Amino acid sequence: MNRLIPRIVVFSVFAILTLLASGVIIQWTYNRIYVPVGSSLLLRYKGPPLPLPFLGQRPPAARGTFAEVDENGRPKQVGILEDLKGPGRHFYCPLWWERTIVPDIVIEPGEVGIVVSKMGKPLPEGKFLVDGDLGTTEYKGIMRKAFGPGRYRANPYAYEFKKVKEVVIRSGTQLKRAGWVQIPPGYVGVVTNLTENPEKQIKAGIQDEVLPPGIYLINEKEQQIDVVEIGYREVTIEAKLKKDREGNILYEEGGEPAIADPDSGIGFPSNDGFPIIMDFTAIWGVMPDQAPTVIRKFGNVDAVESKVVIPQIESICRNMGSKLGAVELLIGESRQRFQKDTSEEFRKVLAAKGISVMNGLVRHIHIPQEIREPIQQANIAGELKLTREQEQKTAETEALLREAEEKVKLATQEIDSTTEKLVAKRMAEGQKEAEETKATTKQLVAQIDKQVAELEAQTTILLGEANAKVRQFSEEAKAELFGLAVAAFGNGEAYNLWVFANRLPENVQLDLLYAGEGTFWTDLKGFTEALLARQAAAQSPTHTRAKTSGRTRAGQ
Repeated sequence: MNRLIPRIVVFSVFAILTLLASGVIIQWTYNRIYVPVGSSLLLRYKGPPLPLPFLGQRPPAARGTFAEVDENGRPKQVGILEDLKGPGRHFYCPLWWERTIVPDIVIEPGEVGIVVSKMGKPLPEGKFLVDGDLGTTEYKGIMRKAFGPGRYRANPYAYEFKKVKEVVIRSGTQLKRAGWVQIPPGYVGVVTNLTENPEKQIKAGIQDEVLPPGIYLINEKEQQIDVVEIGYREVTIEAKLKKDREGNILYEEGGEPAIADPDSGIGFPSNDGFPIIMDFTAIWGVMPDQAPTVIRKFGNVDAVESKVVIPQIESICRNMGSKLGAVELLIGESRQRFQKDTSEEFRKVLAAKGISVMNGLVRHIHIPQEIREPIQQANIAGELKLTREQEQKTAETEALLREAEEKVKLATQEIDSTTEKLVAKRMAEGQKEAEETKATTKQLVAQIDKQVAELEAQTTILLGEANAKVRQFSEEAKAELFGLAVAAFGNGEAYNLWVFANRLPENVQLDLLYAGEGTFWTDLKGFTEALLARQAAAQSPTHTRAKTSGRTRAGQ
């Protein structure tokens, strides 16, 4: 019995380790799935492989919805999970889970992502765009937001991406754009909203606010853009002229260019019945704030030129020109007034239609030769008469000029003489003032020198007196000091002894020599020898070291 117990324990431990090893092997081989970078893991919970109660049965998710999960991420229903797992290792048993690796959605530059939400409630009546972002949508349908270049992790059961580039929508003569819309410099974008946007409080229709140059991501189901060129442009209506083989313009006898096609240019009859042909050039344009009105009224800028500018030029020139006679259109003053009135009327009409006009110019008026030639001959004769009159006036003016030149010369000589006299007078007066100033200056210098000498004398006297007083006060102070010192010692002899003692050197050495009565000179000889020996010992290095060592020991 005692031998059987260890075997049971060993077998149990071995069985447990085998189960653990089997679990680890299954987890890292059968259950493990690796998701590469750029992909995600889509999970669908299938439930237990066998319909056994102890395995935990779960109800299926409602149709069109994801399976619900608890706060720990464990599924509460059978179905597809909304959240995707990112790149890396994941452990899900294929008996319970269906595992699908789906690539991320990559939108390249130049592309726009249009997304369809496939899960949620149906849109309310009258609406066909879904608001919100990925993972926050509530309804099914096309999302309002357009997604730009980037990488997106989206559940394919919930969202379907459609990649589009620039979309061009042709509507008659209009070209509207969506998707990846580029507005170059010199252009603006006129926005047409196909539906209202309650969040931004934008109504459907052409918007008054334009888009400046740049790149825009436009959802073609929500907006369309008209790219409108802004600034001024030129349009000219002119008669077709005759030319030779080399392309040079041919002229009539009167110097006017010969017209090749009488139906070209702006043709109309004058009020006296003569056919008139006129050339006109207009400088007109569309400004950014006028672009929405142009699109709203005319469709595009080309339509403005063909439907407004050219018809108005022809209409205004014909209406105003037919009120004048051929002679009035040829003569200078009436012709200039006609040109000015025509330009002002053209500018006024286009401004009322929301179009800017820089200039409207009547360039040339072709008058029939039978009317132009007599008037030109009369004008030439009149010009010759005026020329003769001007030549006569020129001769008279030249004579007056010569007379004026002589008067100028005479006046110049008189001015030179008067100037010389004034200069000599001013020089004499200036020299006199200079001499007077010099004398006055010398007198003032002498007075100042005198005052300086007096001050120096006073300074010398005061310094002598001050030095004498200083010497006196110093001697008196010394005498008083000696008097006080003598008084402090009681008498002069004690003071002298004190002074003598203070002036003794610090290293003085006193030796006492005892001498008996009548033996002083005998003892003095031994004292002298001892004194010399002590001095020699004091000067030796050994003695010095001994003294130093003694002081060190004393210090310790």
